[in-house]
Amino acid sequence: MRFADAGELAAIKRGRKLTVSVCIPTLDEAETIRPIVRSIREELMERHELVDELWVIDSGSTDGTREIAAEAGAMVRLATEIQPDGTDFRGKGENLWKALHVAKGDLVCFVDGDIANFTPRFVTGLLGPLLTDPKLDYVKAFYERPFAGPRGFHPTGGGRVSEILVRPLLSLFYPELTVFLQPLAGEYAARREVFESLPFPTGYGVELAHLIDLAGLGKFPAAAQVDLDERIHRNRSDEELGRMAFGILQVLFRRLERDGKLRLATPLSEMLRAWQFDGVSLTELAQAAPEPERPAIRPT
Repeated sequence: MRFADAGELAAIKRGRKLTVSVCIPTLDEAETIRPIVRSIREELMERHELVDELWVIDSGSTDGTREIAAEAGAMVRLATEIQPDGTDFRGKGENLWKALHVAKGDLVCFVDGDIANFTPRFVTGLLGPLLTDPKLDYVKAFYERPFAGPRGFHPTGGGRVSEILVRPLLSLFYPELTVFLQPLAGEYAARREVFESLPFPTGYGVELAHLIDLAGLGKFPAAAQVDLDERIHRNRSDEELGRMAFGILQVLFRRLERDGKLRLATPLSEMLRAWQFDGVSLTELAQAAPEPERPAIRPT
């Protein structure tokens, strides 16, 4: 695989006088965080010196994630401890935004903490294009996403929110973004100034928001995708996917209105409504699920 040679990439990094930070957002990832951290620490920091900093930014795990990550060699912080301003939120995007306040690298690489088949390629594949092509500013992963369902393991079928919700909406409103094979991929890297120019939705809408906003800033000529082969992770329940989709829709509709693609007659609701069936009766569930946004650290 191209960009697999971590030693070669480390030499390029030193020659260009760059530093690299890898940041992992977590919430209850005790089952997978140890091998991820160890792989990065042993192969990409100690053996090849490609990565200078390894951060785990946590949302308040109760399963020992922080302790495991620290023991394996990461620097670990609770998101609420970073830049406290009385408006701390709990969510993936919040962790990523907070990571930018502690990570010092010229290149910042984000990888999720639930990858079950993690290898160093998840980092080298993202950093390689940025290190070898100075014209590139942003690199996003794509991969096959297997699905483990009640009828067994299938080599494809993961990424249900991407395929059922996001891709059809992008086709309608932002067709130029359909070139991204995995628009919601949690593995991507960029030059620090790129991330600092973007607002960060605090939940799962962060990846889609970044693509839309990068396009608006005219950054697509400096963006690339890299094939990371296959990503195996836990498949979420329909309830979890519904919450994810609700946050993504809030982020999308705000941008559609901002970009003049539609006009909302009423404000967006922040209440996610669903039904629960216990085998006898139906119960309506209403849950507040807002998707606020953190502002760009250094707006352009």
